[in-house]
Amino acid sequence: MNKKKIINDPVYGFITIPSALVYDLISHPYFQRLRYIKQLGMTHLVYPGALHTRFHHALGAMHLMSLALEVLRAKGNQISAEEEEAATIAILLHDIGHGPFSHALEHSLVNGIKHEDISSLMMDKLNEEFNGQLTTAISIFKGQYHRNFFCQLISGQLDLDRMDYLNRDSFFTGVSEGVISFDRIIKMFNIVDDQLVIEEKGIYSIEKFLIARRLMYWQVYLHKTVIAGEQLLVKILARAKSLTVSGFSLFATPALQHFLKKDVNEQTFFKDEYHLLQFSKLDDQDIYASVKVWENSEDVILSKLCKMLNSRSLYKVEISNAEPEADRVNRLKVQTGLALNLQNDEDIAYFIFTDSIRNRAYNAGNSNINILMKNGSLVDIASASDLSNLSSLDKTVKKYILCYLRDI
Repeated sequence: MNKKKIINDPVYGFITIPSALVYDLISHPYFQRLRYIKQLGMTHLVYPGALHTRFHHALGAMHLMSLALEVLRAKGNQISAEEEEAATIAILLHDIGHGPFSHALEHSLVNGIKHEDISSLMMDKLNEEFNGQLTTAISIFKGQYHRNFFCQLISGQLDLDRMDYLNRDSFFTGVSEGVISFDRIIKMFNIVDDQLVIEEKGIYSIEKFLIARRLMYWQVYLHKTVIAGEQLLVKILARAKSLTVSGFSLFATPALQHFLKKDVNEQTFFKDEYHLLQFSKLDDQDIYASVKVWENSEDVILSKLCKMLNSRSLYKVEISNAEPEADRVNRLKVQTGLALNLQNDEDIAYFIFTDSIRNRAYNAGNSNINILMKNGSLVDIASASDLSNLSSLDKTVKKYILCYLRDI
């Protein structure tokens, strides 16, 4: 069978599957599951076109890896065929551990378990299935490979993961602020002392990349309506979990039922393979099917929350630089309790609560972006740039959110 297939991608055009091993990994149920997990979770509630999947994104990142390695080779950097395939596999599988609505899931059903750790576990399982052929890829993914630039291409300030999701998310949302010159940035890649660097000619493209990332966070990923949808789903899953644990019988698919009934945390997840088996069957469809049924639940809180999501009657969200005034929050809690006939503070907290969000476009202390100047010296992008506000992107911006019912 010919496994060197091509895939028509709306962002890059034709993407080539480079080897039989990569083809077999793409065909594996672990990877095929990503077809049914949206890349941007609840963002389609704001941008209707944001229905692309993690499957799309993984293939796009793989394509960018092939372009990057081709450029680095052309500049005289030695990259073996084994390293090329390993780097391709590492970027292809980097998000394989994402669950449906990953951030909502991490706050409710798989407590505190990072998707990167689940990706690592899934890659270990695949390595067993494929007789150790993924060993080098796993080493690169974990940042343990002796040639550090491979690890930076997977996970760094200018990795191919970020490059694809900015490009792809801006394409499908229609938010032009996220468009980056990915092809020019890749053309400016080089290696110095085993570190990934950008040649000086690419400095303006990097500036645009960092600013685009900041704008996409505020305009797309942390848009207040996206936050409202995600917080609502967090509360729905938390309520469903609480009811199930207390003995209330709820409809759910077998995979979702498992995580509603079991207390799955970082300690337990990695000790019992059955947790991973159930997780690998969980996708957006499990969540959506359940929410549609729970709308008619006997539990008035779960029913109302699900009706809100299904009808897009989301929380009112206020984002501010200062914490909401405690007196106002308390007044809203009292009004919510009276309006919904709720006496218990825990029940009221499903409908009125506070939280915080953070945005940091560039982290200079974590695999910083070095510019290779014409004289051969290396300078951090924040110092090399003549944009006065670029250094401010290295600061974490924290904002506070207040969520409450619109009709209160």
